Amino acid sequence: MYFVKVYVTYKDSVLDPQGEAVKGAVHRMGYAEIEEIRIGKYFEIKVAKSERPVEEMIEEVCDKLLANVNMETYRYEISTTEEA
Repeated sequence: MYFVKVYVTYKDSVLDPQGEAVKGAVHRMGYAEIEEIRIGKYFEIKVAKSERPVEEMIEEVCDKLLANVNMETYRYEISTTEEA
């Protein structure tokens, strides 16, 4: 069994209005030193072992569903678990 963590964020060139709103709130709380906040998505995925490479499956799922590849970028971490 594989455990995959997927992180999806806007590309640097894309405006992040949610991040800007949170940054404004943080500044109003008195944390003016915080210069940037970017909002993203986080997914945890369990994958059963198969003949197909797990990296290939995760890339396809990210490209087709989890991330809008025109506006977002993603990265993932794969680890194995002892679960059956």
